[in-house]
Amino acid sequence: ADCRYTCHQECRSLIQLDCRRPGQWQSQLSPESTLLPACTQNVTQTVEEEKPEPPTVQEIKHKIEKYNAKVTNCLLMKLNDDGTYTGFIKVHLKLRRPVTVPAGIRPQSIYDALKEVNLAEMTDKRTSFYLPLDAIKQLHISSTTTVSEVIQGLLKKFMVVDNPQKFALFKEMRKDGQVLFQKLPLTEYPLYLRLLAGPDTDVLSFVLKENETGEVEWDAFSIPELQNFLMILDKEEKDKIQQVHRKYERFKQRLQQALKEARGKPG
Repeated sequence: ADCRYTCHQECRSLIQLDCRRPGQWQSQLSPESTLLPACTQNVTQTVEEEKPEPPTVQEIKHKIEKYNAKVTNCLLMKLNDDGTYTGFIKVHLKLRRPVTVPAGIRPQSIYDALKEVNLAEMTDKRTSFYLPLDAIKQLHISSTTTVSEVIQGLLKKFMVVDNPQKFALFKEMRKDGQVLFQKLPLTEYPLYLRLLAGPDTDVLSFVLKENETGEVEWDAFSIPELQNFLMILDKEEKDKIQQVHRKYERFKQRLQQALKEARGKPG
């Protein structure tokens, strides 16, 4: 009624506008007068896929036996009495941007790990740090461990204090000579995917990357964090511009050299 937003009737419940501006946007139109009749053509309805039935304990036991038979590095899966199971996954860290870590604290000791001491909470000082590209971290997890918990566990191990929403876990697959990435939902269970794919990391591997920009909830970040994002993006933009300049400068030099060699020659 205020901003004269127009939508279909079936879409009305999905609209989340906050039109509270008085004055210039006020009109005599009623909310119903801005609704279009229901669209009957080219309407795509979302159909919920039927989730497969969870495997039985016997099926899990059989899969684990087949999995362990292929293991060559002693990283076996173990079935528990309650039907859950534990095992190992390896996660490749492919982070292109720096992460925020505590400044001026000692490395984590075995005592800290056993007592679950969070060293990041011992100081308010922060610094930016580039994690080594393609670093690999091995995690011992349960069949009930979700993708969200894996991301939080990785950040804790590297003492990264950034918001977990900045990151996403992907599964990397190789098919027909191509490398395919698929983002995993936060409620997925990585160990079950590992069990189904087998221990061969060429078939399936896990990768931690930055989350897609369009899916990040920016309201969850503080002003200093957002300013830091702008500084990083500005640096990346300048680096990209320099790369393009160097590329065409080399092309220009080769072209000038070719013209110089071609002088005096017919054609």
